[in-house]
Amino acid sequence: MYLPQEAKDIFNGMCEGVLIIDREGIIVFGNLAYRRFLNQEAGADIGEIAGYRLKDLRPGAQLPQVLETGKPILQSVRKEIDTIYFVNMYPIYLHGELAGGISIVTFMEEATAFRAMLNDMEERSQKLLRRVNKAAGARFTFDQVVACGTASAECKRFAQRVAGSEAPILLTSESGAGKDVYAQAIHNASSRAGRVFTAINCATFQQETLGSELFGYVDGAFPGAKEGGKIGLFEAAKGGTVFLDEISEMDMQTQSKLLRALQEHTIRPVGGVEEIPVDVRIIAASNADLMQYIREGRFRPDLYYRLNTFHIHLPPLRERLEDIPALTAQILADVSTTLKREITVTDDALEQLMRHDWPGNIRELRNVLEFSAYLSPEGVISRDSLPENIGDRDLPRDTTPLYQRVRRFEREEVRRTLEHYGSDLKGKRAAAAELGISLSSLYEKLKDREL
Repeated sequence: MYLPQEAKDIFNGMCEGVLIIDREGIIVFGNLAYRRFLNQEAGADIGEIAGYRLKDLRPGAQLPQVLETGKPILQSVRKEIDTIYFVNMYPIYLHGELAGGISIVTFMEEATAFRAMLNDMEERSQKLLRRVNKAAGARFTFDQVVACGTASAECKRFAQRVAGSEAPILLTSESGAGKDVYAQAIHNASSRAGRVFTAINCATFQQETLGSELFGYVDGAFPGAKEGGKIGLFEAAKGGTVFLDEISEMDMQTQSKLLRALQEHTIRPVGGVEEIPVDVRIIAASNADLMQYIREGRFRPDLYYRLNTFHIHLPPLRERLEDIPALTAQILADVSTTLKREITVTDDALEQLMRHDWPGNIRELRNVLEFSAYLSPEGVISRDSLPENIGDRDLPRDTTPLYQRVRRFEREEVRRTLEHYGSDLKGKRAAAAELGISLSSLYEKLKDREL
């Protein structure tokens, strides 16, 4: 086997040891780093090694095994006297025929320096992620959560209480009620504040791609995979919070992987074989009826109960009309900044806003105010500036039978009490005691109303 001088010069400039043998086990080349290693091992300068049989110089060498099997030996850890090194050995094929073998030796000093460099890069990456997070991640705090009414104030108090825990949180509400704001506020009130907050809407990804976004993938995991693989959100959010919006739309396979991540605190990238430890706090959100999804076989009950450690239900805007003046002021402050002119609202327009039932919740309120601001050249939103569907009309009357209204009230009272005491056995006993019913009666009500 012939090795050009240009190749020898390149190998001699490397810190790793390079050894090449031919098909008969005769040394073709050993670079300077490898020869220094042999001299240290022998305690003397043994000179040029080309032409020697490798087994004569190093009886325990593994590279000849590569010639016998034609397969590489990777990540072999060896120790000679006081030297620890790592070796990768590969067969050399020329024109389809096995022609020899090559050994690449990484010495402990270089490996340690490389590890330190990787740690430094990871730390710098985490600092960058934290800066990005501070600028555009979790912007909202509980100081910005409007809660003037009884229902919303109670919801906010409970969220503040559980924010400091490490347990998963499930946010439920109608669409547009502010689950993303609550998720960010919870993160900023937790011990993970200042670290990464990353959000993903599960409904926007197909089954084939959601798992790779969350858990990453290895090189060659699937056709079109990025060379070298890709880190997932769980790894990118190290030490922080992952917000899974519309989790009801997560496919069953990814649900299984998420459940394992919650239980074992490890993930396995798509196409990978090794488990990777992760440290993230999960906040999930849904505007769908997850219990109905469970009955339909579209959502895993074990994942539901794992996520439902703390359940926070955000009341719809029509049940917190007292919040509309403060919400309007908050939204108009944002609109004023965007339009670079002050926008205000008249009392009669504000009264009109409070007479609407807001099926789109806070999102609809923001859209209405933004629309009306553009129609108010003087910067004052009047009654005439509001869309026609926010007309002068009474709120729809509740025409449901009395027994249904009583059951709805009872359901809300049971839910509120369980949120206060917790959903474990101890919490259920305390809730039953406060409600003045037996534990078995509480279980019947939970079963009947699917709380």
